[in-house]
Amino acid sequence: MPKTSLRGPAKTRCGFTRLLIIACLPIAMAGCEHDRAGPQVAGWQLIDPEQRHPILVSQQPAVLNLHVAAGSEGLTPSQRGRLMDFIDRQRVNDAGNSRFVISAPAGSANEGAAMDAASDARRLMLGGGYSETAISSEAYHATGRDAPLRISYLRYVAEGPECGRDWSENLARTYQNTPYPNFGCSSQRNLAAMVSNPADLLGPRTMTPSDANRRTKTYEKYVKGETIGASAESVTILKPISN
Repeated sequence: MPKTSLRGPAKTRCGFTRLLIIACLPIAMAGCEHDRAGPQVAGWQLIDPEQRHPILVSQQPAVLNLHVAAGSEGLTPSQRGRLMDFIDRQRVNDAGNSRFVISAPAGSANEGAAMDAASDARRLMLGGGYSETAISSEAYHATGRDAPLRISYLRYVAEGPECGRDWSENLARTYQNTPYPNFGCSSQRNLAAMVSNPADLLGPRTMTPSDANRRTKTYEKYVKGETIGASAESVTILKPISN
């Protein structure tokens, strides 16, 4: 059968039609690509309870106010005890992440006594094992008779998420096979309440110096070819009690 060739206006219309189809083809393909289901990385991130219910760690000031009477010389025994408790809490809960700030009043009637108390507090901190760089002193403007001596440091505080608010999903009818919105929230909240040093949630601590006493003795035994473990005489063997 002989082929029919298009000429004139018919050929022009056919070419225009082909160009229109080719131009619309990427749009149709894009629509199909958008509707096609595929792996969604963002969805996996929302499943993680640590990211869905994050623990907020911030620094807040911990302040100890010591009221120093005019004419007194240094801290009283009770004030020293309060200061030592404050120092111990900082050492346990904060692990030396921040330094102490001793703020003495200036311009008040007890300015001289407060300065003596500040010096006394500084000596107690140095005696407790803190270095000079871990303690700073400053003065603040105060009026009145007995302005307090303020000792403070920035402590890390962990705030847990609020749980039990989102019950929008029907737990008996879910098609995505993903955890419900409140999943893991209580664990995150309990962790924030129980953590001893909230700074540990931000990153690992630096290594402390090792104890070289035992290491030196072990190395000496290793060089001599002796047994590195404990000797039989130093090991206590517990025998069962017979009736």
